[in-house]
Amino acid sequence: MPRRWLFALLILAFLFATGFTVVRANVLGMGERFDRLASRIETFVDPPPDRSTLPTVVVTPAPSLTASPTPTLAPTVRPSASPTPSPTPLVRTAVDITVVDDHDAVFTSQITDKDCAVAATQMVLTILGLGNSSNAFQTEIHDRIGEWESLDDSLNGGWGPAAVSLALAAYGEPGYEIRAYSSYTDALRDSAIAISQMDKPVVMFPWWGAHTWVMTGFRADADPTLFADAFISGAYILDPWYPRVSSIWGPSDGPGNFENLAELERNWPVHGGPPPYEAIGPGWTRPEGAYPDRDGRFVVLIPTTPRS
Repeated sequence: MPRRWLFALLILAFLFATGFTVVRANVLGMGERFDRLASRIETFVDPPPDRSTLPTVVVTPAPSLTASPTPTLAPTVRPSASPTPSPTPLVRTAVDITVVDDHDAVFTSQITDKDCAVAATQMVLTILGLGNSSNAFQTEIHDRIGEWESLDDSLNGGWGPAAVSLALAAYGEPGYEIRAYSSYTDALRDSAIAISQMDKPVVMFPWWGAHTWVMTGFRADADPTLFADAFISGAYILDPWYPRVSSIWGPSDGPGNFENLAELERNWPVHGGPPPYEAIGPGWTRPEGAYPDRDGRFVVLIPTTPRS
């Protein structure tokens, strides 16, 4: 018998000896601990394939906006010629943009505590007319993970950003790119620009990269595609965890809730996690091992092709 199978059987024997009743009742959090242990055993017995997958594009920080002196141009026309009229200056107007008319119609809660990425993938496909909000469709996506999982994408196996992008492509929506930003504001700004230009949602990975949100829109004091200094005040979010309550992050908000900057920064930790997890973060911080292109950065899936 292979050693890894012998080890797994010993673990199962221990669980029988200690009693599954304690686990089922979640006494002293044993149910959650069992889930984590079971996940580790599953990864040990059946590790994810070590194969190439989509790369994570590390985005360099945008330069700070500073006023540049206006150069004095030498005259290029004769004094008698009529000057070229100056272009009409852009009007700075607040924007409130979303790619979804009815968030309740496209929302699907994750079937199990582990299916956030599956449900987020499903909601993106539903928004784009390539899927539906049924549990049957979520189960279908879930059961195809073997086609997309990779050790580079998730050291635990299963779903990671690359698997989500590959799943979207498999159902007819290619072109979602994994990007990792050192700056939270740059990640939010590029997400807003992509939503405006492509008319498609963005996939975010809050909770240190352990969760998945769908960003469907935003509010800003100006159009970020026209004004480099547009201030984005928050985002419209589909959270597949709803209506559950997290022991770390608290209750999730309903479909299409507008999350202001304070809530975005709390769930997508800009500095550290919520009490008593302040030492964890910022950004992507996973306990299972290192992700060189993601660690400490803010990871999103950005659409790169316009909606048809």
